[in-house]
Amino acid sequence: MNFTNNEMNLMCIYNTGSRESLMRELREMRGYIGADQPELLAMTDSALQKLGKISDEEFTKLELFPDF
Repeated sequence: MNFTNNEMNLMCIYNTGSRESLMRELREMRGYIGADQPELLAMTDSALQKLGKISDEEFTKLELFPDF
């Protein structure tokens, strides 16, 4: 799955160690995104969609280190 650099950075911030818990954290965070942040909302939705399509094994191979 091709995650964008921004999606990877977002996942680094909210990563708790497993794919399911990361998805749970992103869904919770999504609830706090205001209408004035459509780019963050779209990026979060995209990351969640992509995370839902990969396996736990594929998730463990992701290098979730911030690029900043």
